[in-house]
Amino acid sequence: MCGIAGLVNYTGRQREASTATLKMMASALAHRGPDADGIWLAEDGHVGLCHRRLSIIDLSPGGAQPMHSASGRYSIAYNGEIYGFLGLRAELDALGLQFRGHSDTEVLLEAIEAYGLEKALARCNGMFAFALYDSVERKIIFARDRLGKKPLYIGVSRDAIAFGSELKSIRKHPSFHSPEIDRDAVTLYLRYNYIPTPYSIYRNVFKLPHGSWVSISVDQPPASLAAVLASARSYWDAFEVAEHGYAHRIGSEEEALDLLDNALKTAVSERLVSDVPVGALLSSGIDSSLVSAVMQEVSATPVKTYTVRFMEEQYNEADAAAAVALHLKTDHTEITAEPEIALRLIPDLPDVYDEPFADPSQIPTLLVSKLARRTVTVALSGDGGDEFFGGYKRYQRMVTFDRLEKMTPTFALKAAKFAPEWLLDAAAPLGRHALPSALRDEATGSRVKRLAELLQIRNRDDRYLNFVSQWPDAADIVIGGREPPSAMSSKRIPAVLEPVDRMMYRDMVAYLPDDILVKLDRASMAVGLEMRAPLLDYRFVELAWRSPRALCFSEGQGKRALRKLLARRLPETLLTQSKRGFGIPLNAWLRGPLRAWASDLLSPSRLRRDGIFRVEPIEARWKEHLSGKRDWGAHLWTILMFNSWLDCWASQEH
Repeated sequence: MCGIAGLVNYTGRQREASTATLKMMASALAHRGPDADGIWLAEDGHVGLCHRRLSIIDLSPGGAQPMHSASGRYSIAYNGEIYGFLGLRAELDALGLQFRGHSDTEVLLEAIEAYGLEKALARCNGMFAFALYDSVERKIIFARDRLGKKPLYIGVSRDAIAFGSELKSIRKHPSFHSPEIDRDAVTLYLRYNYIPTPYSIYRNVFKLPHGSWVSISVDQPPASLAAVLASARSYWDAFEVAEHGYAHRIGSEEEALDLLDNALKTAVSERLVSDVPVGALLSSGIDSSLVSAVMQEVSATPVKTYTVRFMEEQYNEADAAAAVALHLKTDHTEITAEPEIALRLIPDLPDVYDEPFADPSQIPTLLVSKLARRTVTVALSGDGGDEFFGGYKRYQRMVTFDRLEKMTPTFALKAAKFAPEWLLDAAAPLGRHALPSALRDEATGSRVKRLAELLQIRNRDDRYLNFVSQWPDAADIVIGGREPPSAMSSKRIPAVLEPVDRMMYRDMVAYLPDDILVKLDRASMAVGLEMRAPLLDYRFVELAWRSPRALCFSEGQGKRALRKLLARRLPETLLTQSKRGFGIPLNAWLRGPLRAWASDLLSPSRLRRDGIFRVEPIEARWKEHLSGKRDWGAHLWTILMFNSWLDCWASQEH
């Protein structure tokens, strides 16, 4: 795992200036690759690549980058891992290719030389992002893995292209030293808590969509950023995967479970290949417990597992995780996330996440990454189970909303929507018995009003979009902002999908790559830890879409397939432990230890000075939150994280 960056010059910049820029771009990514660095500039000075190395496979200089193919045609800066690359290397050996080292980077390079780019990408199973210079075609090619585990930003200007694993490296290029904030991207951020692909917080800088590649001439600058995006080509399409899964359904549940079990064992085994120590993140949840169990099953020695203990009981999973670790006989370690420890991380978040990002679980993710990095360089996680096996509670709630919509008269919904909140608070306890059990604990006046708003949205897709939106009226909050289309709001979705599968599909193409995987990548790479996710092996994902739908979501319960696979390895008593969620007591912290910090960032004078957000709605929610009348913590966190980011990055001298 590494950090990559580089440039394409369309003007006559001197070699010395380009070399200095490349050194600064590499230095900005030192946290992603603390073991070594390297830069390369083509003889004509048009193309430069730089690399920061976290040594995982082939620790010798033979694995150093930027790397060149044996023929000299291709040069690459590559971030990631190709799983099962030894099998691909054996194929290339049979073709008579000679290898100089033992790295997967060299295998990728020679596979491209032997098979061509698209066929090589189809043969590569892994997480990666790379820049490849083709000296014959005079093009630079960018590519990302199928599911978007590894990041790649590309900036386009009239005189240069700059790219990197993180925005901080691109800002070291003179053409992007003072980038302009994209207010449309801010609007998207306010809705989702993250900035969705292909947008970035800056104008003229975009994220390459996952599962795609794009080729750009190094002699002729592109007409525009939009032209570059329009020329991107997909080599793995989630739409086709979901549609194919429906058309080629596995016949029986047992057959599907056996196929999934074997695929998971293969995925875990391949992710244990490393020349440095490997561990696993373990909570009490189904996903991480299953990954840890399979990992221990295929390992000859006790694997190292890690968890975070929270002082607040509602968030604490450490005891349950310890019970799983004891049964599996892993070498288990935990860290206690005392409030002051977590709070000390908050000033680091803008630098770690590099652009506004407001998933509060970013804090415990960074904590557990720091813990694991003390003793291992690689860790396996359980990410991916929710998106492909119906694990999110919101899926169950949306199914419940569908039933309520049919039961509730329209006049009652309108009355609830416009009734004063004090009246709904008084009436809520009386109507609690009429609600489905999943919603009874939420029968407060504000939530009844919110429920009425949701039930009046008749289109399921639109209702889900509204439900997952932090600020559904985001375009009204951002001054000068409008909301462009995104993968979450796109109408491109297979028509055959059932309601829960439609939600899972949207999360697969949007929430997973732009929230979950961003959180995982930035938190782990901030401390030089490589994170691997076996449940996101594309072969396992494709099997999930082919599995009988009852194995994904049935009778209000998700992840039935993963539960059944785990039942083959853990006793029933450990399977029934409730999942607490990987969160923090955000609402309480904002009223307590974070109050002064938040008050400064949310002050009307501060908001007016910046001129990004409209003051009134934010001020109103902050007052309501402090009074205890409403819990607006998650909504306010989006503003707090943006303003913290702005303080960190607004200075041109950063």
